[in-house]
Amino acid sequence: MKFDALYSITFKEKIIMIYSYVLFGLVALVSWIVQANFQSKFKKYSRIPLPSGMTGRDVAVKMLRDHGITDVQVISIAGQLTDHYNPANKTVNLSEAVYASDSVAAAAVAAHECGHAVQHATAYAPLTMRSKLVPVVSFTSSWVQWILLGGILLLQVFPGLLFFGIILFGLTTLFSIITLPVEINASQRAVAWLSNAGITNYETRDAATGALKSAAYTYVVAALGSMATLFYYIMIFMGRRD
Repeated sequence: MKFDALYSITFKEKIIMIYSYVLFGLVALVSWIVQANFQSKFKKYSRIPLPSGMTGRDVAVKMLRDHGITDVQVISIAGQLTDHYNPANKTVNLSEAVYASDSVAAAAVAAHECGHAVQHATAYAPLTMRSKLVPVVSFTSSWVQWILLGGILLLQVFPGLLFFGIILFGLTTLFSIITLPVEINASQRAVAWLSNAGITNYETRDAATGALKSAAYTYVVAALGSMATLFYYIMIFMGRRD
């Protein structure tokens, strides 16, 4: 009887291990392909100049002004593809290459980040929800992996620890899922405004759209990877308890 129970547990562990290797391998492969595609398209569209000659900063300033936003600053920051909108201090932070570049890629990125500023100004619900999760996720991210590891090691004597870790990791997964509509909506706002404002034309519109779509795929892969990892920990918890 004890032998059968031990064999059953060992078999489940092997199934979970095989599943995790295959799943994480697929996620890693897809992530690499998506990242490589994004980098390739960004470099390609960075060589296509805007007809107007406007820089990323010019585009950002104009988009904010066109939406009646006057309390957001556009600043340059170090790094590559470090562009982001900070709702805490209301700044559109553009990487040096985007800030000073007059390329289609720079315009697309700048408009996308301003899309987040517009979301903030209009109280876009998914952005508001994500902002509320930021302090929670920031706190849990420092501890969740250690709690999950401890939960796996102590599952037989203290299963509640792994369950608690799964709840914490579930919050990070929820954050990744909520990020998807936030990023997609910001890109939709950017593409529409770039076209309506005459920043892009029939020759450059597809390039701007392509750059933002390839960037959006990276968030999709991140969300899928997080969901797969969460499911993996749930499998461990359910399998070991049988």
